[in-house]
Amino acid sequence: MDKHQRKADFGLVGMAVMGQNLALNVESKGFTVAVYNRTAARTEEFAKTRAQGRRIIPTYSVEEFIRALERPRKIMLMVKAGAPVDEMLEHLMPHLDRGDILIDGGNSFFKDTERRLRQAEERGLLYLGTGVSGGEYGALHGPSLMPGGHREAYDRVAPIFMKIAAQVEDGPCCAYIGPGGAGHYIKMVHNGIEYGVMEILAESYDLMRRGLGLTAEEMSRIYADWNANENELSSYLVEITAEILARKDEETGRPLVELILDKAQQKGTGKWTSQNALDLGIPTPTITAAVNARIISAFKEERAEGAKLFAEPVGANFSGDQDKFKFLEDLRAAVYLAVMTSYAQGFKLLQAASQEYDYKLNLAEIARIWKGGCIIRSGLLREIQRAYGEESGLKNLLFAEPFRTAALARARIKALRRVVTTAHELGIPVPGLSASLNYYDAYRSERLPANLIQAQRDYFGAHTYERIDKPGKFHTEWQDIYTA
Repeated sequence: MDKHQRKADFGLVGMAVMGQNLALNVESKGFTVAVYNRTAARTEEFAKTRAQGRRIIPTYSVEEFIRALERPRKIMLMVKAGAPVDEMLEHLMPHLDRGDILIDGGNSFFKDTERRLRQAEERGLLYLGTGVSGGEYGALHGPSLMPGGHREAYDRVAPIFMKIAAQVEDGPCCAYIGPGGAGHYIKMVHNGIEYGVMEILAESYDLMRRGLGLTAEEMSRIYADWNANENELSSYLVEITAEILARKDEETGRPLVELILDKAQQKGTGKWTSQNALDLGIPTPTITAAVNARIISAFKEERAEGAKLFAEPVGANFSGDQDKFKFLEDLRAAVYLAVMTSYAQGFKLLQAASQEYDYKLNLAEIARIWKGGCIIRSGLLREIQRAYGEESGLKNLLFAEPFRTAALARARIKALRRVVTTAHELGIPVPGLSASLNYYDAYRSERLPANLIQAQRDYFGAHTYERIDKPGKFHTEWQDIYTA
């Protein structure tokens, strides 16, 4: 670095596309950025192309990178979650001074973040685990940012974060989430909700494709129509679904989606959501069904064998365009309700985690910062923000207006029942839609058959049970185990 060159306001480690785009975003808001990548060739290429002529300082060693930064240093890591984060921190920490700030912007597991925060504290450093949502486009033009960890660290980076975040009508899509691993916890749940919504949309696509025989072009128009209704299904994921279905393959002229292998990948955040929900005793059946659906999609060869072995069931009968139109109307209502349950399960989990980990989460504010930039941005979030703003201790989103409006809720649940029934008749798997229906029905059942389960547990394991007519714990001698 030239001795007369201004030092950088912000440092960014990791020059994959997300890191490059974030660096360009920060620079475009008037800040000087120092960048570093362990593979020097990638930094050099970035410096000669996208970063050329900008206030971006390329560096080629940890020492040079550290020297390029204004104190207290603000360093954001955009590297692969897991061991690479620990390795990079080991390289950086010995060169830092007390009060310097480290920010992990990857999809780290929240407990790993809490461990790293303690390590930073031992060295007198400040630490933020920051969820970043919005993909490559969001990183460049404005993501949703979910920073958690040391409040002092957030206060120092907030002037930068507030400018680079997506902007909505009531402010930047960035807010201090809470202590410890709160920021990465929120991003984990965000991704769990994302899994649920993506699975529900995939199932609706399959029902239109296999059930109704619609073309990709026809389906694209339907999703575009769904996205146009601002108060219902308008969302980023519905929007891109319409665009994906409209895309033709340049080589064959066929819809590109039809040429993509049906094996879904995952990076683990959905699984973490389900695992943590089980730990906290919170039901997230829609999210968990979505995780399982991705897992079973990986068994492509076995599914191909199963398709040959098992005969197709008798299909539903769509006798004409009117039947198809009615089914599409039902499908729209069913998708809305199922998507709503995915959000409801995610926010219920956030509520439990806030108490368990003492995060003191502001659920209305979380809904607000998800309204722009992030993958699950949706018109629904305005109503979710309002619901938690009016009642922070709301037991379940399904209990809030406008989601609970009796006539509308009854119409939608009937539509979901008809869609799931039709899917089963067609032999088309709809684990997300089915799980959402079961979740709803469980919440509307004052009495569930868990009484029989308790009796069974007491029968074989003397685990005791409670009664509905008097307090206390009870055990019944169900069998005479002493008789030969």
